Amino acid sequence: MAIKKSNSSPKLTRPITPEVKDADLVFENKLRPTSLQEYIGQGEVKKNLEIFMQAAKGRGEPLEHILLYGPPGLGKTTLSYIIAKEMGTSLRLTSGPLLDKAGDLASILTNLKEGEVLFIDEIHRLKTNIEEVLYSALEDFALDIILGKGPSARTVRLEIPKFTLVGATTKASLLSAPLRDRFGSILKLSFYTEDELGQIITRSARILNTPIEPDAVIVIAQRARRTPRIANRLLRRVRDYAQVKHEGQITKHIAEVALKAFGVDPLGLDQTDRDLLTTLIEKFAGGPVGLKTLSAATNEDEGTIEDVYEPYLIQLGFLERTSRGRVATLRAAEHLGLNLNSDSAQKNIFE
Repeated sequence: MAIKKSNSSPKLTRPITPEVKDADLVFENKLRPTSLQEYIGQGEVKKNLEIFMQAAKGRGEPLEHILLYGPPGLGKTTLSYIIAKEMGTSLRLTSGPLLDKAGDLASILTNLKEGEVLFIDEIHRLKTNIEEVLYSALEDFALDIILGKGPSARTVRLEIPKFTLVGATTKASLLSAPLRDRFGSILKLSFYTEDELGQIITRSARILNTPIEPDAVIVIAQRARRTPRIANRLLRRVRDYAQVKHEGQITKHIAEVALKAFGVDPLGLDQTDRDLLTTLIEKFAGGPVGLKTLSAATNEDEGTIEDVYEPYLIQLGFLERTSRGRVATLRAAEHLGLNLNSDSAQKNIFE
């Protein structure tokens, strides 16, 4: 079962969104590494996985269930493919939102083969009744099926092949404790360094037969928001620009001009990021501003602001979340070339 991604959300139109787009899928599959050795970054995660897999293969057992968590675009799906290949088995993919009924999950589990890897993306979005079906499958490799209704109902236990569940989530805190406790290993994926992104961009350009200068690699890596998916997407767009404007050669100048044309600045901010910060600074003197007010002022959904726009701005030190609301920092004003009273900004943040 394929993972289906929606294009309905406005966040998916941004070139620097870490969420996967339908247009990314073929491109990502072409660039996806197939072994831990090829996989760049996430050193600690790779070390742990290598030990777990070697131990499981040495015992002749399926790998224990693994939960991968971290922001989108860091390689959780890619790791699931690698796990399946390294274990010498195949991968089945689905996602939490796609599993609408307990029967949907039961159908997948009963059709698994011995040792197969089942990948559930956005596992935190599983419904409670589906989670309950999953508990016995994870612990006992069995499904408890209820036959009949009312007083005559009875439970039948159906054995299923031993398998490995790899769950992926961007919000580990939303997983129920019973589900989280059934994973043998919980591994956190971290943001990438610019050097690691540079290695990914260089590798991707080589696979795409796209000549690129080392300085151009740096330009793209600096704007990729520490996320491989964004780095590869920006590379693809710069490649198209270079093909039309510079006979396919990606130079530092071409990369800078192309990314400027796409609205991505040297820190990876796009027009939406800049508009949000500008609104805070110019309309509300830097804040604090409540989320509802900010949503109304920018005509953006509250959840989109909180989950999509704010995290990277906070990482950069451009935005503060306080008990009184959102506050733009002096660093944000300086980056945008706007005036923000320093005394007022400090007062806003710490009051």
